[in-house]
Amino acid sequence: MEQAVRLLRIALAALALAGSALLAQSQAQPPQPSIASLPGDEQRFERALAALQPQRPGVVDAYVVVAALDTGPVFGREAREAGRVLASRFDAKGRTLVLAADEAADTADAPATPEFLASAVRRASELMDPNEDVLLLYTTSHGSPDAGLNFRDPARGSVVISPPQLAAMLDSPGAKNRLVILQACFSGQFVPVLASPRSVIVTAASSMHSSFGCSAGNDWTFFGYALINQAMRQPDTFLRQLRRAFVSIIGWEKELDIEPSRPQLSVGSETSGWLAALDSHASEVARTPAGRPPSELTR
Repeated sequence: MEQAVRLLRIALAALALAGSALLAQSQAQPPQPSIASLPGDEQRFERALAALQPQRPGVVDAYVVVAALDTGPVFGREAREAGRVLASRFDAKGRTLVLAADEAADTADAPATPEFLASAVRRASELMDPNEDVLLLYTTSHGSPDAGLNFRDPARGSVVISPPQLAAMLDSPGAKNRLVILQACFSGQFVPVLASPRSVIVTAASSMHSSFGCSAGNDWTFFGYALINQAMRQPDTFLRQLRRAFVSIIGWEKELDIEPSRPQLSVGSETSGWLAALDSHASEVARTPAGRPPSELTR
C-alpha cells in the first residue's frame, strides 16, 4: 500500500512538472493565430518564397516583407506600392515579398494571412546573414486597443495578432537587425514589446490613439502617404524621411482639427551601422508619388 501511494505521488509530481514546462513554453512562445488558406494559396506562396534571392556576403542586404493584413482596398493598394518603394529605396529587389489582395492587374506575391506572414519572415531570416543583414517588416491594417493588429479577410476569416505573437514571429527565426513599421490604429502598443538594441520600430499611432485615412476608396492612409509615398521618395536618410513624415501627419491632423495619432519611433542603440549602410542606397533625386492623396486631405 505504501509503495502504491509513493508511486502515485511520483506520478503526480511528474505531471505537475510537465504542466509547468508546457505553461512556461506557452508563455515564452505565444500561439500564433491560425487561418485556413484557400485552394491555390499555398502553391502561389511557395513560388514567391522560392524566388527570393540569397544574401550577398559583405553587403548589408535588406529583406522586405510587406503585408496588408486587412483586405480593405486601401490597405492592399498601400501594401503593393509600398513593396515597390521599399524594394527600390533599400536595394531589395529580389528580396521583397508583398502579401496582399490583388486588384485587377496590380497583383501581390501572395495573399496575406498570419501563417504566410510568419513563413515569409522565417524564410527571409533563413536567407539572411543574421549579423549583417536587415529584416524590414511593413504591415498595414486596422488595429484594436489593448489587443493588436487586425487580420480580416471575408474569404479566410479574422483574428488579432497581439504584440507577444508578433514578437514571437520575429524572434523565432533569429534575425537580429530589424526595421519594423506598423500602420494601424493603436499600433504604439507594439513598441515596448518589439524594441531592442538592434531594432528600429515605427508605428502610425500611439497605443492610445487612432491613425487616419483608411477609407476604402483611398490609395493611401495618412501614414503610408506621408512616409512611403512622399518622404521616402525624397533623397535623404531614413530617419530624416521619417521625421519629415511625422511633421506632415501632425500638420494634416491639426488642419483637420482631429485628435493627433501621435506616431511612435524607437531607435535601438546598436542600429547606426546598418541604418547607414541602408541609407547608402537612397536615391539622389526625388521620385514622383503614385496614386491620390487620402480623400480626407482633399475635401
